Order: sequence, then structure tokens, then C-alpha cells
Amino acid sequence: MAVKKISKPDFADFVDKLTAGQKVYGVQAKGDRFDFAPLLSAKDLRLDYDVTLQPPKKFFLPPVETLLTFETGGEYKSNYDDEKFVLLGVHPYDMVAINQLDELFRQGYCDKHYFKRRDNATIVAVDVVNPSENVFAAEMGAAVVKEGFDVLLTDIGDAYTAEIATDKGKQLLATAKMSDAGEEDINKRQEVQEKNKKDLAKHKLKCPASYLPKLLEKAYDHPVWEEKAKTCFACGSCNQVCPTCYCFNVQDDVNWDMKTGSRCRAWDGCMLDGFAKVAGDHDFRKNRADRFRHRLYRKAKYVPEKIGGQMACVGCGRCIGACLPDIANPVAIYNRLVDDLGLG
Repeated sequence: MAVKKISKPDFADFVDKLTAGQKVYGVQAKGDRFDFAPLLSAKDLRLDYDVTLQPPKKFFLPPVETLLTFETGGEYKSNYDDEKFVLLGVHPYDMVAINQLDELFRQGYCDKHYFKRRDNATIVAVDVVNPSENVFAAEMGAAVVKEGFDVLLTDIGDAYTAEIATDKGKQLLATAKMSDAGEEDINKRQEVQEKNKKDLAKHKLKCPASYLPKLLEKAYDHPVWEEKAKTCFACGSCNQVCPTCYCFNVQDDVNWDMKTGSRCRAWDGCMLDGFAKVAGDHDFRKNRADRFRHRLYRKAKYVPEKIGGQMACVGCGRCIGACLPDIANPVAIYNRLVDDLGLG
């Protein structure tokens, strides 16, 4: 690990040169909100943002993508995105989510479409400066991140520390005007990260996150699922903004010539009506309460069982802000279960 220091003016100069030479997606203001978008100038980059509207997973698992094209009785051709790009400004909790997706898409049959984009990306993560109003990443162990990124920036006042973690990161910063970070710089960086481990907790869990799988073992028939489902719109907004949700639907579309076509996949979500419908018009999760329960079980029981206990919730808080009836907050649900079922 190499930790460098770069002044903010020098960093701005570096970003301007970077955007002139390759594709860069950076966080920018969208009114009073923020989101990733093609970056053309350092003056538009906002590394002091609270949370982005959409998680950066969309650059590796697009909302809609063509997997292959085909011709009846002929050939098919897989479609891969070969564009190399820089993803600039990923918060630690979103980096943790990307690391989870890496592990999940590597299991079984490795998803070549996902990993083609992942390999083409150079990720510059950045420690949080302004916590969002609903973030609880500290409760989920995702306030800071130690791996997955190529470079990690930390705002230490008049400069950034830049942890260079990979060869891609080293190559990216090769032209930047930097110096070795001193002891004082490293201490400031540590202070920022320790502060975030406390401040990124706007909603407090009443139990350790590691206890959640055991808690849910006792909660399958709890009345909270029916209670919350009564006001749920089944809109799927909580799924669509979640950085760890990865469900998708696949569909073949034949062109008007009835000879050629394409196979596409698009984001899907377990909260949507018909998500669990199978052949014969059978729906094994037809009731809204069943789908509501599944979302919470997926985050804190099913996925952790697949990837070594990691919670499939990184505490970004996007679902809380996206839910109109205000029922999507995972912490509120888990705390209710703790109150009713205890920690025994």
C-alpha cells in the first residue's frame, strides 16, 4: 500500500487532464441531489456529496443490457462492453456492495458480462465528507472500506490522501503531482475514518449486525410483515436504488423479419408483483407480505449464507428515502423484531 498526498488544486488539474483523455464518470450535482454522470471538467465534480440517487452498480450491471444477438437457424453472438472507464467518487458503503457483487457473480457460472465491465473499470473511492440523513453504514460495518478500489481518496482539509491499492491505480495517478503522505497526513486520514465509523449511523441497530441471521430464524411468522405490507405500494423503488440487489429478468426479442433478434436482461425486484411467477401461472410469493418479508430475509439471512456472513445491506439509506409510505427502513424492522423476540 502506498499513500500519497495531493493538493486540491493539483487534484483538479489532474482530473481535467484525465477527462480529456478517457471516459470518466464522476459524482455531480443534479439540483439539490447528486448522481454519477459523464464528467467533463473538475469544476463539476463533487466529492463532498452525501449520497447518490443511484448506486454505482449500474456501471457493472446496467438497468438494461443486450447479452447477445441471434439469427434463427444461424449464429449467435455475445455482446460485451469493451469501453474502459474511470469511476470517480465511490463511497465506502457502495464499494463494499460492489465487492459483494463481485463475489456473487463469480459463484457458479461466472458472469462474463459483469466482469468485462468490472475489469474495464478503474475505481477511485472516497471517504465520506457529509453523511446523508438516512445513512447507517457504520451499523453494517461499511463506513470504511479496505479493498476493492484502485485508489482511495480522503479529504484532509487542503489536500487529499490517495491510497494506491493496485497497478491500475498506480497507472491512473502516474501523471498526478503528488508527494509521499507524512505522519500528520496519515493521522488526519485516520481521524476522518474513525469519525465516519461513528457518524455514519443515523439509524441505530439494537443488536449487532452479525446477530441478524439468527434473529430472522425466529421471525418468519411475525406479524410485522403483514402490518407493513398493508401500506406497501409494491413499486419496487427500494429494490431499484439498492446497491446490493442484483435480480434481473431475461427476455428474447425477435425482430420484425422473424429471423433475427436479441436476448436482453433488465433489473427486476422481489417486491414487484409477478416477480415469483413461474410456468403454469403459479406464483409462490403472491402475497405482498411474503415479498416484503423476503426482501429483509434476503439482506440479512439468505445472501449472508452465500457469502460468508456478509450482510446484503450496506446502510446507504437509499431505500428509506425512496419509500413513499416510509416502511422500507431495514433498521426499524430489525429493531421491532429485537423488541418483540429478544436477543436470546
